[in-house]
Amino acid sequence: MSAAGSLLAAVPAASVLLLTVATRPRGVGAVAPLRLAVVRAALLTGAYAVLVVEVLGALHAVNRAAFTIAWLLFLAVAATAAALRWRRTDDVAPPPAAAPRPVPVGAVASGGGPDAPAPLAVGSGPAPARADRASAGPLAVAVDTWRTAGRGERLLAGAVAGLVLVELLIALLAEPNNFDSQTYHLPKVEHWVAQGDLDFWPTAIHRQVTIPPGAEYLLLHLRLLTGGDALHNLAQWAAGVLCLLVVARITAQLGGGRRAQLLTAFVLASTPMVALQATSTQTDLVCAAWVACAATLVLDGLRRRTGWGTLLGLGAATGLTAVTKTSGLIAVGPLLVLWGLAQLRLALAGRAPADGRRAGGLARTVGGSVLILVVAAVVVGPFLARVTAEFGHPLGPPRLRESIPMERHDPASVLVNALRIGHTAFDTPLAPLRHAGAEAIIGGADAIGVDPQDRAITFGREVFPEPAWYPDEDRVAFPIAGALALIGVAVALARPRRIDSGQAGPLRAYAVVVLTTVLLHTAMIKWQPWGNRLILYALVLAVPLGGLWVDALLRRHARPAAGTARRSIATVAAVTVLATSALAGVLALSYGFPRRLVGAGSVFTTSDWDTRFLRRPQWADEFRWAAAAVRDSGARRIGLVQQNDNWEYPWWLLLRQPDGGSPELVALQSVLPERPPADPASVDAIVCTGSRPACVKLVPAGWRLEFRDYVGYALPPGR
Repeated sequence: MSAAGSLLAAVPAASVLLLTVATRPRGVGAVAPLRLAVVRAALLTGAYAVLVVEVLGALHAVNRAAFTIAWLLFLAVAATAAALRWRRTDDVAPPPAAAPRPVPVGAVASGGGPDAPAPLAVGSGPAPARADRASAGPLAVAVDTWRTAGRGERLLAGAVAGLVLVELLIALLAEPNNFDSQTYHLPKVEHWVAQGDLDFWPTAIHRQVTIPPGAEYLLLHLRLLTGGDALHNLAQWAAGVLCLLVVARITAQLGGGRRAQLLTAFVLASTPMVALQATSTQTDLVCAAWVACAATLVLDGLRRRTGWGTLLGLGAATGLTAVTKTSGLIAVGPLLVLWGLAQLRLALAGRAPADGRRAGGLARTVGGSVLILVVAAVVVGPFLARVTAEFGHPLGPPRLRESIPMERHDPASVLVNALRIGHTAFDTPLAPLRHAGAEAIIGGADAIGVDPQDRAITFGREVFPEPAWYPDEDRVAFPIAGALALIGVAVALARPRRIDSGQAGPLRAYAVVVLTTVLLHTAMIKWQPWGNRLILYALVLAVPLGGLWVDALLRRHARPAAGTARRSIATVAAVTVLATSALAGVLALSYGFPRRLVGAGSVFTTSDWDTRFLRRPQWADEFRWAAAAVRDSGARRIGLVQQNDNWEYPWWLLLRQPDGGSPELVALQSVLPERPPADPASVDAIVCTGSRPACVKLVPAGWRLEFRDYVGYALPPGR
């Protein structure tokens, strides 16, 4: 990556920082105002990034110059907005500070109770304190928070920061090597760059054009600004950081003090799936981040009428979720229903006459709902329009609509699917426990007349059960975070006052949304071995309830009336769970697959090319062998022969033009009915992956074909 590319790549990050300054709430009533500003800035930047791709794609201007101009303009607008906001802040004198209330010695250490002053990071303490903190800079807030934090809180904060920094190191050192990224995430980015637009292309891999491309849109910006993929892992890393900030804010919105927020962030940060995905080019953390943004904006609407800015934010969060991963809408839907009900309740609680109140409140809520949907449609609509025009359905071809969604919805089938998803999500290294659970599920399914391997409720040809405890980014289980979240949901539903007596309504409502999301997911998405990453958005949504429950448990047993024995048991249990969670996170980063710090395949000792092939090391030399032969032949137009799950991305790297330009790669097979493949006679060379017989069928007579185990190539006579 060139120096110019590094500078250009910093422009989006600088824009987010400036927008954080520009969009910070002006009032003193917002919970965690700095984190709210980060959410607003992220949504603005994400929506802008998607719309830039769509607009420039429609203009056939997907190139570095156009994207550079777009980002420099955005940076200028963000800087102007930040400067104006800063000037307004300086012009407004802060109110005189009132004498602070005396703080009980144990209030900060215990995380606070109903009578304790709100922690500094939350922004919900006495009004004068909130005003002082609203005018303070982020650095001053951080220093003050650290100064007043207890030892345990500092330990939690340090652990979260350490995990995030190690993830950043791995993300920067490791080359993209996720399996799906080699097949379709990164090839679609290269197709857009080569074409200069977003038009679909003939391909044997339908996921390159049918799967929502929101996360890849973000990668496209990095690809054009830097000229390569060196920073591609940072998209998911940034999404992971955003998830941590937002779940901490959600915890604060539900009444959690500083310790509860740190507990929530710690549990999520140390979850192996999160730690591994944060260094990847997968898309699940990006989806989870947009869902979490929608959740925190919805919670803001439970107690006050939603303004136009928040409505636009909800629309952007909905659209970004839809354009990134359609399954995320399973959570956004119930969240928006909760928002609508809360807004109607607030309208009916006003002082206007009853009839006018009902009519006005209903009209405002309906108008806000329409605005949310319109904004979401602007973000995701262009992609859905292309898919509908190509396949006659906004969700793509039948093979996509039938492969992942459940095809049976009778209660027995949904129950079996939910049990299998739960078994995979809560898997542990204890093999006897795994086997006993699987046998019980299989036996129970047989007893109620459901085949546990039924293709209508099982993805592809996969077979339940599948071990998921190993720290692999695509399938690793999350038993600790999942168990805490499950307990938190149950307590919030049944006895919310045990968590916070003043937040019983919001806690129960949020728990209903989380439970509804999980139930809808298990009723709509088939079980699959890598299903744990598909439900990551729901885990992120639920973790705040787990953090709140742990904090309430510690707070309750810390009271003198609880007794020494009960205090000791609660403390030991909590410390044990948190230590185990920390160990899981550290082991995931140290030995996780396919990016790790130590051992075989370490990012410090493995070459760039071999890192890309850690999933399939036996293919690394084969791709190089075939690409070298094609380059030496002088071929310019190269045909691709591959199957639906084959790796295409290495060809884009190995066959790139000497000046760095994209190679001319054309598919010799196509699953898109309206886009026929290229004629094999029209290409200068053919490269093949996967099946030799499939390659043989497409190689013209008289050509020389060479094929190894997975990769082959064919050249015409004389080359």
